[in-house]
Amino acid sequence: MYGNVEDTKQLIEVNYALRNKHPHLFIQRDPLDADSRRTFDYADILPLPGLTPDKYKVSLYCFRDFEPSKMHHTEDTRAFFMVTDCRFITPDDAAHPEVLSVGEVQIFDMKGTTMRHISRLTISTLRAYVKFLQLAFPVRLKAIHMVNCPTYLDRIVSVVKPFISEEVFKLIRFHTSSIDTLYSFVPRQMLPEEYGGLAGPLATLRAQTQQDLADKREYLMNPNHWHVEKQEKRSGRSWKLF
Repeated sequence: MYGNVEDTKQLIEVNYALRNKHPHLFIQRDPLDADSRRTFDYADILPLPGLTPDKYKVSLYCFRDFEPSKMHHTEDTRAFFMVTDCRFITPDDAAHPEVLSVGEVQIFDMKGTTMRHISRLTISTLRAYVKFLQLAFPVRLKAIHMVNCPTYLDRIVSVVKPFISEEVFKLIRFHTSSIDTLYSFVPRQMLPEEYGGLAGPLATLRAQTQQDLADKREYLMNPNHWHVEKQEKRSGRSWKLF
């Protein structure tokens, strides 16, 4: 929030308001339960190592198994937020832990995505996810890169665009011809080998992420970190904004 105390307080209130409005996504969770395992068995939700030259963090999301029936949107979204919550309390750059990032870049690999996947989206979950991303995510979102886009990309976009603000939609870049265009924004040193990068194979990054989730399991599951009192039990400004 660029040092603005009032804006920071507002962000915290909105963040916890949304978490407590949707406890099935943000509070009632376990990174080692069957639902989480099912998500991580078919998809990768991976923080990438280091920072870009602009000091941005980068995350990668992709399918490992393209079968649409493996997708369970609500459980997958819960897993996504567990990974991002873990990252929030992890140094932004392990090699330079004193350095703070100034932004977040997300990469979505669309390879294998079909309209059958889109049909499995849960509208209420999508709405909660987008609202949190736009109003309460404790990072400065700088760019969203879509790579390996299918020929029917326009049909996919038409489904999700109504839920996305114009401000966020302007951050999306569609890489339709080659992944090479991504390298202008994200250095190869941060990308997995499978994406022409030098950060090691996906399997290694996946194992590191899973170990981090296991190490921080108590933090993720302890309601004292996430639950806030109901409106009538609080004095001062209420957190119940939605």
